[in-house]
Amino acid sequence: MVRNLSETFRRFAKNECENSSELYESLSYQIAEDVDLIQLASFIPEGQPVPNLFFAATQYLLIDSQDYLKNFYASFTENLFSINGVFPYFKNFVLANQEELKQLFRTKLVQTNEVRRCAYLYPMFADIYEKHQMPLALIEIGTSAGLQLGVEQYHYLYNNEIQAGNQQSLLTINSQNRGKALPASITRNPVVQTRIGMDLNPIDLKNTNDLKWLQALIWPEHHERRNLFNKAATIIKNLDIHFIRGDAVEQIQSICEQIPQNQLIVVFHTHVANQIPPAAKVELIEKLKGISTKRPLYHCYNNMYDTNLHQDYIVANKIHSERVLGKTDGHARWFTWV
Repeated sequence: MVRNLSETFRRFAKNECENSSELYESLSYQIAEDVDLIQLASFIPEGQPVPNLFFAATQYLLIDSQDYLKNFYASFTENLFSINGVFPYFKNFVLANQEELKQLFRTKLVQTNEVRRCAYLYPMFADIYEKHQMPLALIEIGTSAGLQLGVEQYHYLYNNEIQAGNQQSLLTINSQNRGKALPASITRNPVVQTRIGMDLNPIDLKNTNDLKWLQALIWPEHHERRNLFNKAATIIKNLDIHFIRGDAVEQIQSICEQIPQNQLIVVFHTHVANQIPPAAKVELIEKLKGISTKRPLYHCYNNMYDTNLHQDYIVANKIHSERVLGKTDGHARWFTWV
Protein backbone atom coordinates (compact mmCIF):
# COMPACT_ATOMS: atom_id res chain seq x y z
CA MET A 1 0.00 0.00 0.00
CA VAL A 2 2.75 2.45 0.98
CA ARG A 3 4.69 1.70 -2.19
CA ASN A 4 1.61 2.12 -4.39
CA LEU A 5 0.60 5.45 -2.81
CA SER A 6 4.12 6.77 -3.18
CA GLU A 7 3.99 6.00 -6.88
CA THR A 8 0.53 7.58 -7.08
CA PHE A 9 1.89 10.88 -5.76
CA ARG A 10 4.87 10.73 -8.13
CA ARG A 11 2.59 10.17 -11.13
CA PHE A 12 0.33 12.97 -9.95
CA ALA A 13 3.31 15.34 -9.73
CA LYS A 14 4.53 14.44 -13.20
CA ASN A 15 1.32 13.96 -15.16
CA GLU A 16 -1.05 16.46 -13.58
CA CYS A 17 0.87 19.11 -11.64
CA GLU A 18 3.73 19.83 -14.03
CA ASN A 19 3.13 23.26 -15.65
CA SER A 20 -0.10 23.57 -13.66
CA SER A 21 0.75 23.79 -9.95
CA GLU A 22 4.32 24.27 -8.81
CA LEU A 23 3.24 23.94 -5.18
CA TYR A 24 1.41 20.63 -5.56
CA GLU A 25 4.14 19.28 -7.83
CA SER A 26 6.83 19.96 -5.24
CA LEU A 27 4.74 18.67 -2.33
CA SER A 28 3.72 15.52 -4.19
CA TYR A 29 7.30 14.45 -4.81
CA GLN A 30 8.17 15.01 -1.15
CA ILE A 31 5.02 13.31 0.18
CA ALA A 32 5.96 10.28 -1.92
CA GLU A 33 9.13 9.92 0.16
CA ASP A 34 7.55 10.59 3.57
CA VAL A 35 6.32 7.54 5.49
CA ASP A 36 4.14 9.53 7.91
CA LEU A 37 2.21 11.38 5.22
CA ILE A 38 1.82 8.31 3.02
CA GLN A 39 0.43 6.48 6.04
CA LEU A 40 -2.09 9.29 6.56
CA ALA A 41 -3.03 9.24 2.87
CA SER A 42 -3.85 5.53 3.21
CA PHE A 43 -7.00 6.53 5.13
CA ILE A 44 -8.51 7.93 1.92
CA PRO A 45 -11.27 5.54 0.77
CA GLU A 46 -10.77 3.44 -2.32
CA GLY A 47 -12.21 5.01 -5.45
CA GLN A 48 -11.23 8.57 -4.58
CA PRO A 49 -8.26 10.26 -6.32
CA VAL A 50 -5.85 10.25 -3.37
CA PRO A 51 -3.62 13.30 -4.07
CA ASN A 52 -6.59 15.48 -5.05
CA LEU A 53 -8.51 14.68 -1.88
CA PHE A 54 -5.40 14.97 0.29
CA PHE A 55 -4.58 18.46 -0.99
CA ALA A 56 -8.19 19.66 -1.03
CA ALA A 57 -8.75 18.59 2.56
CA THR A 58 -5.57 20.36 3.64
CA GLN A 59 -6.51 23.57 1.83
CA TYR A 60 -10.03 23.34 3.33
CA LEU A 61 -8.58 23.42 6.85
CA LEU A 62 -6.25 26.25 5.90
CA ILE A 63 -9.09 28.55 4.83
CA ASP A 64 -10.03 29.46 8.41
CA SER A 65 -6.53 29.01 9.79
CA GLN A 66 -3.79 31.54 10.50
CA ASP A 67 -1.06 28.95 10.04
CA TYR A 68 2.28 30.02 8.58
CA LEU A 69 1.74 27.51 5.76
CA LYS A 70 -0.72 29.92 4.08
CA ASN A 71 2.25 32.03 2.98
CA PHE A 72 3.07 29.37 0.37
CA TYR A 73 -0.44 29.21 -1.13
CA ALA A 74 -1.33 31.53 -4.02
CA SER A 75 -4.97 31.11 -3.05
CA PHE A 76 -4.33 33.00 0.20
CA THR A 77 -1.59 35.55 -0.52
CA GLU A 78 -0.02 37.54 -3.34
CA ASN A 79 3.32 37.69 -1.54
CA LEU A 80 4.29 34.06 -1.94
CA PHE A 81 7.16 32.50 -0.05
CA SER A 82 9.55 30.24 -1.98
CA ILE A 83 8.28 26.67 -2.24
CA ASN A 84 11.80 25.48 -1.43
CA GLY A 85 10.94 25.87 2.24
CA VAL A 86 7.33 24.69 2.21
CA PHE A 87 7.53 21.01 3.09
CA PRO A 88 8.37 21.19 6.83
CA TYR A 89 5.49 23.61 7.41
CA PHE A 90 3.15 21.49 5.28
CA LYS A 91 4.03 18.31 7.16
CA ASN A 92 3.68 19.98 10.57
CA PHE A 93 0.25 21.37 9.67
CA VAL A 94 -1.00 18.10 8.25
CA LEU A 95 0.15 15.97 11.20
CA ALA A 96 -1.22 18.50 13.69
CA ASN A 97 -4.62 18.20 12.00
CA GLN A 98 -4.58 14.55 11.04
CA GLU A 99 -7.79 13.64 12.90
CA GLU A 100 -9.70 16.44 11.16
CA LEU A 101 -8.19 15.32 7.85
CA LYS A 102 -9.27 11.71 8.41
CA GLN A 103 -12.81 12.95 9.02
CA LEU A 104 -12.73 14.91 5.76
CA PHE A 105 -11.37 11.87 3.92
CA ARG A 106 -14.40 9.90 5.13
CA THR A 107 -17.02 12.52 4.37
CA LYS A 108 -15.87 14.56 1.36
CA LEU A 109 -15.61 13.72 -2.32
CA VAL A 110 -13.55 15.13 -5.17
CA GLN A 111 -16.20 16.82 -7.31
CA THR A 112 -15.21 19.01 -10.21
CA ASN A 113 -17.25 22.10 -11.09
CA GLU A 114 -15.94 23.46 -14.37
CA VAL A 115 -18.42 26.17 -15.31
CA ARG A 116 -16.35 26.98 -18.41
CA ARG A 117 -17.69 23.77 -19.99
CA CYS A 118 -20.86 25.77 -20.56
CA ALA A 119 -18.91 27.38 -23.41
CA TYR A 120 -19.55 24.34 -25.60
CA LEU A 121 -22.90 23.39 -24.05
CA TYR A 122 -24.39 26.81 -24.74
CA PRO A 123 -24.24 26.58 -28.58
CA MET A 124 -25.79 23.10 -28.37
CA PHE A 125 -28.66 24.22 -26.18
CA ALA A 126 -29.22 27.41 -28.17
CA ASP A 127 -29.35 25.36 -31.37
CA ILE A 128 -31.83 22.90 -29.82
CA TYR A 129 -34.06 25.75 -28.62
CA GLU A 130 -33.96 27.47 -32.01
CA LYS A 131 -34.89 24.25 -33.78
CA HIS A 132 -37.87 23.33 -31.60
CA GLN A 133 -39.01 26.67 -30.16
CA MET A 134 -39.88 25.01 -26.85
CA PRO A 135 -38.68 25.99 -23.36
CA LEU A 136 -35.96 23.62 -22.18
CA ALA A 137 -36.03 21.33 -19.16
CA LEU A 138 -32.38 20.72 -18.30
CA ILE A 139 -31.52 17.54 -16.39
CA GLU A 140 -27.85 17.18 -15.48
CA ILE A 141 -26.39 13.85 -14.37
CA GLY A 142 -23.47 14.25 -11.97
CA THR A 143 -24.34 17.88 -11.34
CA SER A 144 -22.27 18.44 -8.18
CA ALA A 145 -23.16 22.09 -7.37
CA GLY A 146 -25.16 22.65 -10.56
CA LEU A 147 -23.00 25.36 -12.13
CA GLN A 148 -23.74 24.12 -15.66
CA LEU A 149 -27.47 24.34 -15.04
CA GLY A 150 -27.13 28.11 -15.24
CA VAL A 151 -25.87 27.87 -18.81
CA GLU A 152 -28.06 30.62 -20.33
CA GLN A 153 -27.38 32.96 -17.38
CA TYR A 154 -23.75 33.53 -18.39
CA HIS A 155 -22.11 35.79 -20.95
CA TYR A 156 -19.81 34.16 -23.52
CA LEU A 157 -16.89 35.50 -25.50
CA TYR A 158 -15.68 33.21 -28.26
CA ASN A 159 -12.31 33.74 -29.93
CA ASN A 160 -12.13 37.15 -28.21
CA GLU A 161 -14.73 38.62 -30.57
CA ILE A 162 -18.04 36.71 -30.77
CA GLN A 163 -20.42 37.49 -27.91
CA ALA A 164 -23.41 35.40 -26.86
CA GLY A 165 -25.63 34.63 -23.90
CA ASN A 166 -26.65 37.06 -21.18
CA GLN A 167 -24.92 40.34 -21.95
CA GLN A 168 -25.68 41.64 -18.43
CA SER A 169 -24.23 38.64 -16.61
CA LEU A 170 -21.80 38.95 -13.73
CA LEU A 171 -19.77 36.15 -15.35
CA THR A 172 -18.07 36.17 -18.74
CA ILE A 173 -16.73 32.84 -20.01
CA ASN A 174 -13.93 33.04 -22.58
CA SER A 175 -13.25 30.09 -24.87
CA GLN A 176 -11.65 29.40 -28.23
CA ASN A 177 -13.59 27.60 -30.96
CA ARG A 178 -11.12 25.73 -33.16
CA GLY A 179 -13.74 24.28 -35.46
CA LYS A 180 -16.41 25.56 -37.84
CA ALA A 181 -18.39 28.75 -37.30
CA LEU A 182 -20.84 28.66 -34.41
CA PRO A 183 -24.55 28.65 -35.39
CA ALA A 184 -26.43 31.94 -35.68
CA SER A 185 -28.76 30.68 -32.95
CA ILE A 186 -26.20 31.61 -30.26
CA THR A 187 -27.32 35.23 -30.62
CA ARG A 188 -30.73 34.26 -29.19
CA ASN A 189 -30.66 33.12 -25.58
CA PRO A 190 -32.59 29.86 -25.02
CA VAL A 191 -35.45 29.80 -22.52
CA VAL A 192 -34.93 27.39 -19.62
CA GLN A 193 -37.93 26.65 -17.43
CA THR A 194 -36.81 23.60 -15.43
CA ARG A 195 -33.41 22.84 -13.91
CA ILE A 196 -32.80 19.48 -12.25
CA GLY A 197 -29.42 18.36 -10.92
CA MET A 198 -28.85 14.68 -10.10
CA ASP A 199 -25.87 13.50 -8.09
CA LEU A 200 -24.89 10.88 -5.54
CA ASN A 201 -23.76 13.81 -3.42
CA PRO A 202 -25.28 17.11 -4.61
CA ILE A 203 -23.69 20.22 -3.14
CA ASP A 204 -25.67 23.16 -1.77
CA LEU A 205 -23.83 26.41 -2.46
CA LYS A 206 -25.99 28.13 0.14
CA ASN A 207 -24.24 25.96 2.72
CA THR A 208 -21.06 27.74 3.81
CA ASN A 209 -19.11 24.53 4.41
CA ASP A 210 -20.09 23.09 1.02
CA LEU A 211 -19.02 26.32 -0.68
CA LYS A 212 -15.70 26.25 1.15
CA TRP A 213 -15.12 22.66 0.08
CA LEU A 214 -15.56 23.45 -3.60
CA GLN A 215 -13.20 26.40 -3.25
CA ALA A 216 -10.68 24.10 -1.58
CA LEU A 217 -10.81 21.73 -4.55
CA ILE A 218 -9.43 24.48 -6.81
CA TRP A 219 -5.65 24.39 -6.96
CA PRO A 220 -3.89 27.40 -5.38
CA GLU A 221 -2.40 28.82 -8.58
CA HIS A 222 -5.63 28.48 -10.61
CA HIS A 223 -6.84 32.05 -10.13
CA GLU A 224 -9.02 32.14 -13.23
CA ARG A 225 -10.87 28.95 -12.29
CA ARG A 226 -11.42 30.35 -8.79
CA ASN A 227 -12.75 33.61 -10.17
CA LEU A 228 -15.12 31.80 -12.56
CA PHE A 229 -16.35 29.53 -9.80
CA ASN A 230 -17.03 32.33 -7.31
CA LYS A 231 -19.00 34.39 -9.85
CA ALA A 232 -20.96 31.36 -11.06
CA ALA A 233 -21.76 30.39 -7.47
CA THR A 234 -23.28 33.82 -6.87
CA ILE A 235 -25.56 33.33 -9.88
CA ILE A 236 -26.49 29.72 -9.13
CA LYS A 237 -27.52 30.49 -5.55
CA ASN A 238 -30.32 32.68 -6.94
CA LEU A 239 -31.70 30.13 -9.42
CA ASP A 240 -34.51 27.66 -8.84
CA ILE A 241 -32.70 24.32 -9.13
CA HIS A 242 -34.17 21.05 -7.93
CA PHE A 243 -31.35 18.85 -6.66
CA ILE A 244 -31.95 15.11 -6.40
CA ARG A 245 -29.65 12.83 -4.43
CA GLY A 246 -29.20 9.29 -5.70
CA ASP A 247 -28.52 7.12 -8.73
CA ALA A 248 -29.47 9.01 -11.89
CA VAL A 249 -29.90 5.88 -13.98
CA GLU A 250 -32.41 4.49 -11.53
CA GLN A 251 -34.42 7.70 -11.28
CA ILE A 252 -34.24 9.26 -14.74
CA GLN A 253 -37.50 7.81 -16.00
CA SER A 254 -39.65 8.93 -13.06
CA ILE A 255 -38.08 12.39 -13.14
CA CYS A 256 -38.78 12.85 -16.85
CA GLU A 257 -42.39 11.84 -16.28
CA GLN A 258 -42.80 14.88 -14.03
CA ILE A 259 -41.67 17.39 -16.70
CA PRO A 260 -44.57 19.32 -18.31
CA GLN A 261 -45.27 18.30 -21.91
CA ASN A 262 -44.73 21.85 -23.17
CA GLN A 263 -41.03 21.64 -22.22
CA LEU A 264 -38.30 19.89 -24.21
CA ILE A 265 -36.17 17.59 -22.07
CA VAL A 266 -32.39 17.84 -22.43
CA VAL A 267 -30.48 15.24 -20.39
CA PHE A 268 -26.78 16.10 -20.28
CA HIS A 269 -23.53 15.26 -18.53
CA THR A 270 -19.85 16.13 -19.06
CA HIS A 271 -16.85 14.12 -17.83
CA VAL A 272 -19.13 11.90 -15.73
CA ALA A 273 -19.89 8.83 -17.86
CA ASN A 274 -16.38 7.43 -17.37
CA GLN A 275 -17.47 6.78 -13.76
CA ILE A 276 -20.66 4.94 -14.83
CA PRO A 277 -20.29 1.14 -15.08
CA PRO A 278 -20.77 -0.27 -18.63
CA ALA A 279 -24.01 -2.04 -17.72
CA ALA A 280 -25.44 1.15 -16.25
CA LYS A 281 -24.56 3.07 -19.43
CA VAL A 282 -26.58 0.56 -21.45
CA GLU A 283 -29.45 0.86 -18.98
CA LEU A 284 -29.38 4.66 -19.21
CA ILE A 285 -29.64 4.60 -22.99
CA GLU A 286 -32.47 2.06 -22.90
CA LYS A 287 -34.39 4.18 -20.42
CA LEU A 288 -33.94 7.31 -22.53
CA LYS A 289 -35.19 5.40 -25.57
CA GLY A 290 -38.17 4.22 -23.53
CA ILE A 291 -38.98 7.80 -22.52
CA SER A 292 -38.80 8.81 -26.19
CA THR A 293 -41.74 6.55 -27.05
CA LYS A 294 -43.93 9.08 -25.24
CA ARG A 295 -42.04 12.31 -25.93
CA PRO A 296 -38.85 13.24 -27.81
CA LEU A 297 -35.80 14.34 -25.84
CA TYR A 298 -32.13 15.19 -26.22
CA HIS A 299 -29.06 13.54 -24.75
CA CYS A 300 -25.82 15.56 -24.74
CA TYR A 301 -22.72 13.85 -23.32
CA ASN A 302 -19.11 12.77 -23.57
CA ASN A 303 -17.11 9.81 -22.21
CA MET A 304 -19.89 7.31 -22.95
CA TYR A 305 -18.16 5.70 -25.93
CA ASP A 306 -15.37 8.16 -26.66
CA THR A 307 -14.14 11.54 -25.44
CA ASN A 308 -16.05 13.53 -28.09
CA LEU A 309 -19.11 15.57 -27.17
CA HIS A 310 -22.31 14.15 -28.64
CA GLN A 311 -25.73 15.70 -29.28
CA ASP A 312 -28.34 12.97 -29.81
CA TYR A 313 -32.02 13.49 -30.56
CA ILE A 314 -34.06 10.52 -29.33
CA VAL A 315 -37.56 10.06 -30.68
CA ALA A 316 -39.86 7.04 -31.05
CA ASN A 317 -37.25 4.70 -29.55
CA LYS A 318 -34.59 5.72 -32.09
CA ILE A 319 -31.39 7.70 -31.58
CA HIS A 320 -30.51 10.32 -34.18
CA SER A 321 -26.97 11.65 -33.87
CA GLU A 322 -27.30 15.33 -34.73
CA ARG A 323 -23.79 16.46 -33.87
CA VAL A 324 -20.47 15.11 -32.64
CA LEU A 325 -18.00 17.77 -31.58
CA GLY A 326 -14.33 17.18 -32.11
CA LYS A 327 -11.77 17.37 -29.34
CA THR A 328 -12.46 19.60 -26.34
CA ASP A 329 -10.11 20.81 -23.65
CA GLY A 330 -10.91 19.29 -20.24
CA HIS A 331 -11.44 22.74 -18.76
CA ALA A 332 -13.11 24.00 -21.99
CA ARG A 333 -10.49 26.63 -22.67
CA TRP A 334 -11.02 25.52 -26.27
CA PHE A 335 -13.32 23.19 -28.19
CA THR A 336 -13.92 22.13 -31.81
CA TRP A 337 -17.37 22.96 -33.15
CA VAL A 338 -18.74 20.71 -35.89
